[in-house]
Amino acid sequence: MSYRSPCPARGKSVYRVMFIQGVALVTTLSCLLLFNACSNTSLPASAMSSGNATPSLNVSASLPPATVGSTYNEKVTVTGGTAPYTFSIASGQLPQGVLLGDKTGTFSGTPTAIGSFSFAMSVLDSKGLSKEQGLQITVANATNTTGGSGKSFSNVQHSAGWGQYGQGPPNFVDCSPSPCDGISFSMNQGVQSPSMSGAASEYTLGGTAVYSDGLWNNHLIGPFSSQGMPDTSQSLVPTLHDFTYDVYFYGTNLELSQAVEFDVNQFYDSMGFIWGHECRIAGGNEWDIWDNQKAHWTPTGIPCHPNGNAWNHLVIKVQRTASNELLYQSITLNGVTNNLNLIYPHGLAPADWYGVTVNYQMDGNYRQDGYTVYLDNLTFSYQ
Repeated sequence: MSYRSPCPARGKSVYRVMFIQGVALVTTLSCLLLFNACSNTSLPASAMSSGNATPSLNVSASLPPATVGSTYNEKVTVTGGTAPYTFSIASGQLPQGVLLGDKTGTFSGTPTAIGSFSFAMSVLDSKGLSKEQGLQITVANATNTTGGSGKSFSNVQHSAGWGQYGQGPPNFVDCSPSPCDGISFSMNQGVQSPSMSGAASEYTLGGTAVYSDGLWNNHLIGPFSSQGMPDTSQSLVPTLHDFTYDVYFYGTNLELSQAVEFDVNQFYDSMGFIWGHECRIAGGNEWDIWDNQKAHWTPTGIPCHPNGNAWNHLVIKVQRTASNELLYQSITLNGVTNNLNLIYPHGLAPADWYGVTVNYQMDGNYRQDGYTVYLDNLTFSYQ
C-alpha cells in the first residue's frame, strides 16, 4: 500500500503532486539622414515617414476551452501582413484528437484527453513575414449525471495528470523517474490494442528489486486537479461521501503479478480516508482491504481470479459515513458482486493534504518478473 498527497512527497503517501516569449524589433533611419545631410537632393516625404516601419502580423491570443468527447472547431484571427497565410505548430503539444489546419488556422477535432495544453503557433504570410503566438487549449472532462446528484469522470486512464513512482521494501519510499532503486515502471497512453475504447493505457513493472511496486496516481478534485476542479474554496471535497471506481483491466501475464491495487482517497481537515483494494494474485488470489488506522492489509476472504489475456470488469463502491468512517461497500469482478459492508476508522493526514485522488498500483513478485497490464474505460463517480 502506498500513500500519495496533493502536496510534495512525504514518504509513503497517497497523493502527489504535479509556461512563453518576447520579441523586439529596432529600425533606424540614420543612413537616410546622413545621405540627406550630405547632398542637395531632398528625400521624398514617404521615405522619411513611418511608412518604412517593419510590417507586422497580429494573431488572436486566446482560444476557448474544450470538452472531452465533444467536437471542437475554433479559428484564430490574423490581421496584418499579406494573405494567404500558412499555419503550423512551432512547439508544444495540441490536445489529443485536435489538429491545426495549415491553410485555415482552424483547430478542429474531438479531444480525447483532459488537461491544459500549451503550444506556440507560427503564422507565415505570402511575403515571408512570420509571427509566433503562444496559445493554450484547456480540455475538461464531461461531467455526466449518474443518478441523483452524482457526477462522474470518464476515461480517466487517458486523462492528463498522472504521476508515476517506484516503491520498494522495506519502507516503500517513492522514487522517480524510472528506473530508480532497481525498479522500472512506465505508463503509455492512447493504446489502440488491446483496447475497448481505442485509448487504453499500458502500465509495466519490472526491474531487479524484488517485491517492488509501480504506483500511478491522479488528483481528480482539489489542488492539481486533472479534471478542472481545483475546489479552491475547499467547499466541495468535504461534502462528498460516495465513490465508485469502475475500470476494465487486461493482463497478458497476470500470473507474474504479486498483486494489482485500486484505491480511492479523500483528504480534508487532517483526516485521511484511504479505501485500498488489493487483488492478491501470486499472493493467494484473494481480495484485501486497507485498514487506515493500523496501516495494514486485511484479508476479506473474497476470491480474486481475474482472467488472463481478456478484459476484466471491476467495480468498487465505497462510502464515507456521516460519522467520518470508511465503509467498504462492495467489489464486483466480471459480474459477480461481493458485498463487504465493512467499516473502519479514518486515518490522520497533514493539515495541508486536501482533495480526492485515485491510485492504480502493480506489485512485483519474489523474482520481480516483469509484467504488463492495460486499463480502459476508467470511470470515477462521486456524490
